[in-house]
Amino acid sequence: MAAKLKKGDKVVVISGKDKGKEGTITSVDPKAGKAVVDGVNMAIRHTRQSQQSQGGRLPKAMPVDLSNLAMLDKNGKPTRVGFKMEGDKKVRFAKTTGDVIDA
Repeated sequence: MAAKLKKGDKVVVISGKDKGKEGTITSVDPKAGKAVVDGVNMAIRHTRQSQQSQGGRLPKAMPVDLSNLAMLDKNGKPTRVGFKMEGDKKVRFAKTTGDVIDA
């Protein structure tokens, strides 16, 4: 099945403790149905000091379920994503505006 949300998409969280926060998807795990969004669902990871890094309590973005994310259209409003054929190519489009997301 084609991915409605991909790495690099601007999204907004629509439910959960981080509801309303916006960010960019840094990675997607389609098998688990989760995505990591920068600045959302942050957790504190305690890391040991090494020669390269300082260590201590470092914030880390944890995965969010894809069902809790909505893509932002060009107006900055949450939208659902649909698919349509443009010529012989399948493209994603925003359901609110009808604009093609990736040509």
